[in-house]
Amino acid sequence: MKDDRHSPFRDAGTDRSTARGVPDTPQTRSPSYRLAFADDDFLCREELRPVRLQLELLKPELMQDEAGIRTTVVLFGGARIPAPEHRDRAHTQTLGELSHFYEEARRFAQMMTERGDGSENVIATGGGPGVMEAGNRGAHEAGGKSIGLNIVLPHEQAPNEYVTPDLCFNFHYFAIRKMHFLMRAEAICVFPGGFGTLDETFEALTLIQTGRMRRVPFLLFGRAFWEKIINWQALAEAGTISAQDLELFRFVETAEEALEEIDNWPLDESPRDRIPGRD
Repeated sequence: MKDDRHSPFRDAGTDRSTARGVPDTPQTRSPSYRLAFADDDFLCREELRPVRLQLELLKPELMQDEAGIRTTVVLFGGARIPAPEHRDRAHTQTLGELSHFYEEARRFAQMMTERGDGSENVIATGGGPGVMEAGNRGAHEAGGKSIGLNIVLPHEQAPNEYVTPDLCFNFHYFAIRKMHFLMRAEAICVFPGGFGTLDETFEALTLIQTGRMRRVPFLLFGRAFWEKIINWQALAEAGTISAQDLELFRFVETAEEALEEIDNWPLDESPRDRIPGRD
């Protein structure tokens, strides 16, 4: 990262390089002698969790600021949903049938990116395969940049090839990753998915419902899928949510419908600083 601030003090990077060339002695070989900020073992200690949380919040924030990213359009969706040309490889018939949502995500991201200027409404995904790949792919095909917020998983997972390299981030903490999804979000589009997609969806809806985040266009692709797995009306009828909460999101089927909903979404007059991380 470029730092244009001028300081009379010797910078940390210089001292880190200098420390690598100190004489080899029992004292300099001791872990206690390592610079604290250059000591991986020290930074990974249990007691340093608050510092690691802060670092994961700061690094993507600073780098997106430096890249001029002002607002994003977030795409959530299943990692297992194949591209239509690969639907025959799907593990289940249903996954194959859901492959058209890969295409809708790709088309939507492409059209949204073509509207933008590289700083507003930048596509942001989890950076993985499936619907995430489709979103990054659509932005790439439109000649734009896109964000990938990846996370370390027990099984190896490389980011998809369409994420803009300088906007591809890796996380340890799910909570901080989810904050970054929403900190710049001007719209949230959710495609069929599994536990991760449901987790992200309901956290965002909860923040909006409770006034912790201003209302933004919130679109669920595939009414049949969502109404099959979640009985939304039953929640309202039971009183566990209000009937008005069902108006926080809308169902769409195609990229064109999604753009129309975004363009006609009612303005929210609630303060901007209620967005997570912007207070």
